[in-house]
Amino acid sequence: MIASPAISFGTIGRSFALAAALFIGSAPLTAGPSAAQTAQPQPVALSNVQAVDAVSKYFNTVRNMHGKFVQFGPTGGRVEGQFFISRPGKVRFYYNKPSTLDIIADGNMVSVKDRKLQTQDIWPLSQTPLRFLLADQIDLKKDANVSEVLVEPDLITITIDDKTRFTSGRLTLIFDARNYKLKQWTVRDAQGYDTSVAIYDVTENGKTNPDLFKIDYIANSRQNRNNN
Repeated sequence: MIASPAISFGTIGRSFALAAALFIGSAPLTAGPSAAQTAQPQPVALSNVQAVDAVSKYFNTVRNMHGKFVQFGPTGGRVEGQFFISRPGKVRFYYNKPSTLDIIADGNMVSVKDRKLQTQDIWPLSQTPLRFLLADQIDLKKDANVSEVLVEPDLITITIDDKTRFTSGRLTLIFDARNYKLKQWTVRDAQGYDTSVAIYDVTENGKTNPDLFKIDYIANSRQNRNNN
C-alpha cells in the first residue's frame, strides 16, 4: 500500500508531486564512497553555472530510458515498480503489487490511474514539474527556476522552485559529479511533504514500446459521465 499522504487522488498538487518525484533517480546516497568509487578519476571542478550546463547537456544525450524504481514516501513507506521514459514528453511508472497505481504521460497530458478502482485523473503535462526533464531539449538554467546549486567533489545538487497554475513545490536533484547522472530526486510539495525515488537496472537509449505511453481517454470520459 502506498503510504498516505504521498498520494491523494483528490489532491491535484499531491499527484503532480508524486509524478515528478518518480521521473528519474538512481541508487540512494550512501554514507561514504566504496573502494571502487575512490579509484575512479576525480571530477573537474565546476562553477555553479557550468554544473547546471553539464547536467543539461548530459540529459540531452538520453532520449529514452527504462528500469526499476523504489519510492520512499513522506511517512517512510516504500513501494517499487518499473519506469519507462521516451523524450520528448512520454513517461510510464507502473507500480508493483500490492500497489495499483499507474502514471502515464503521452506527450501532452499526464494520467494518474488506480488500476483496482478503475479511476483516472488527467492534467496537462505543461502544468507539471515533469515538463523540465521530458522536454525535447533540456536547459535547466534557462527553462527552470533554479534557486540553489551546490557543487561538491563528488555530487552536484540542484534545487528547482516550481510554481504553475495547479501546484507549487520544490524539486531537489542530486547528480554524480563525475558523469552527471542523476542519483536521487526529492520532491517537496506545497504541503511540505517529501517524496524520494531511486532507480536501478537502468538501460539508456534502448528500445521502447510506444504502446506504453497511451492514455485511455475513452475510459476517462466514461468515468466523468458516471460522476455527473
